[in-house]
Amino acid sequence: MKQLETERLLLRELQESDFEAIHAYASSLENVQYMTFGPNSEEQTKDFLGKSIAKYSEDPMKDYIFAITIKGTDKVIGSGGISLENEYEASLGWILCRNDWKKGYGTEFAKELIRFGFEELKCHRIYATCIADNYGSYRVMERNNMRREAHFMRNRKHRGEWSDEFIYAILEDEWEPVQS
Repeated sequence: MKQLETERLLLRELQESDFEAIHAYASSLENVQYMTFGPNSEEQTKDFLGKSIAKYSEDPMKDYIFAITIKGTDKVIGSGGISLENEYEASLGWILCRNDWKKGYGTEFAKELIRFGFEELKCHRIYATCIADNYGSYRVMERNNMRREAHFMRNRKHRGEWSDEFIYAILEDEWEPVQS
């Protein structure tokens, strides 16, 4: 799988040596408060890492999962990716270490994955979902010109309670003009 770069980030394949950094954020309740997983045990993080690395050898590849690193340091600040749902549609997902929230990294990461999805994977539509309380996540989507397509009421079971869920998406012909 190829590496992707932004102004400040290098997106590369996950490696077994990333375990400590990934487990640091995946095992923190504060960090995973809006996620559908966690907080992780060491075994759960190892399982995630192993399954993610195994996906790199799939042919054809469907899930492009990246370690999000600070360019020039190889410091892992999160992980995420783009998954082909079918021939023309893909979904985005990400998690960042809480210490790196509110620095624009999520927006920068998502922007590059959207570009990758449209230019290299030839997608027609790219979407992402989040719990409605996850302001940071849906702001990342809005900053990347994704529009809210749906607000599902009490749709996702989260931490034992029903939560509202947002779906945001962007079509290729909506994305192209903003790149000019």
